Amino acid sequence: MLPQPTAFGLPSDTGGKDFGIFMPIANGGWILSSTTPPIDGSYEYNRQAALLAEEIGLDFLMSMAKFRGYGGRTQHWRCALDSLVLMSALAAQTSRVRIWTTFHTLLQNPAVAAKMIATLDQVSHGRAGLNVVPGAYKGEFAQMGAWPDDIGHDDRYDLATEWLQAIKRLWSEPSVTAHGRYFTLEDCHSDPKPVQVPRPFIVAAGMSERGVRFAVEETDAIFVGGRDDAEVLAVSRGAKRLALQAGRRLRTYAMMILIIEDTDAAGEATVAHFRSGFDEEAFHGMMRSYGMIDAEIGCENAFTARARTGITAPYIAGSPETVIGRMSTLIEQCDLDGMMLVFPDYQAGLRRFGSELLPELRARFRSRP
Repeated sequence: MLPQPTAFGLPSDTGGKDFGIFMPIANGGWILSSTTPPIDGSYEYNRQAALLAEEIGLDFLMSMAKFRGYGGRTQHWRCALDSLVLMSALAAQTSRVRIWTTFHTLLQNPAVAAKMIATLDQVSHGRAGLNVVPGAYKGEFAQMGAWPDDIGHDDRYDLATEWLQAIKRLWSEPSVTAHGRYFTLEDCHSDPKPVQVPRPFIVAAGMSERGVRFAVEETDAIFVGGRDDAEVLAVSRGAKRLALQAGRRLRTYAMMILIIEDTDAAGEATVAHFRSGFDEEAFHGMMRSYGMIDAEIGCENAFTARARTGITAPYIAGSPETVIGRMSTLIEQCDLDGMMLVFPDYQAGLRRFGSELLPELRARFRSRP
C-alpha cells in the first residue's frame, strides 16, 4: 500500500522557505556562452545533480520541456531530454525530494497527461508535481505543426484552463464527460488516481495579467520575475492578493542563477568570463523561438532583455556571504516563498551551496512567515 500524503509537505507549509533546482535537462544550461563549464544535458549529469540535491536537503527538482534549441556556435539546448521520462527515472532514484515535471498544454491531451502524472506520483510515492506551460515557444512548436496561429495569447490560457480543469476532474472523479471549446471527454476513465491527497502540486509561470490570473485560479504556485526588485515584488504581492481574495493560497517563487566564489571580486571576474563567450547567434535563436521577432508577441520581456547580456535569468555572484545576503533580501523584500536555483556547474555549485549556504538560509527562515 502506497503512502497517502495529506499535504504537499513543503517547508513553506510550516513557515520555512522552499529551495529547489531547475534541472540541467538541455546542453548549455542557462547561460548563452561558450566559456561556461560544460553541461551536456545527459541523463547521467541530471542523475548526479538530483542525487546531490537530495543529499544536501533541497526541497524540489523541476525540469523544463524543450523540443528545439537556439543554434549558434554552442548549439544551445539542441540536446534536451524528455521532461516526464527523465523525472520518472529520477523519482525512482530518489526518496524525499519533490519531483516536478513540465507539460505543454498545446501538445498533450489532458486524459493522457492525467495518467502520466498519476503514474509519476506512484513511482515517486507521492512526490509528483506538474509545471503547466500554456505555450510561448513559437519556433519549436511550429516545427511540428503544433502552433495554432488562430489562437492568441489569452486564448492559449483559456485552453490551458480547460486542460487543467479536465485533469483535476480525471484525478478525482470515476468518470468525466466534458464538451469544451478545445477538448472533448466522453465517459472518460483515468485510473489509477494520484497517490497525493488532494492531488499533485501544480505550478506555472507568467508575467502577463492573464498568466497571473491563470496561476491564481488554477495552480498552487507561480514563478515570478521582473526587471528589478520592485517589479518582482509587485507581481508577487499582486498574485497573492488575488489568491487571498479568491480564498486560496498561492506560493510565489523566483528563479536565480548562483555564481558562488571565494570573494565578490572573483564572482565578478567569473561573470565577465562567461560574458566574453556570449553566443549572439543563440540569443537571436532564442528571440525567434519566443516570437519576439514577430508581431504576435511584440515587445521584449524581462527574460529576453536580460538574455542580451548572455545570462538568461537573474543571478547573484560573489562570496557565500554576499549570495546569502542577496537571496535573503530578495525573499524578504519581494515576499517570496522560495527560489528555484541554477548553477553554471551543478556538481561544484550544489556541493558548495549545501555546505556553506543552505544551513544559514534554513536558520534564517525556519520560523519566519
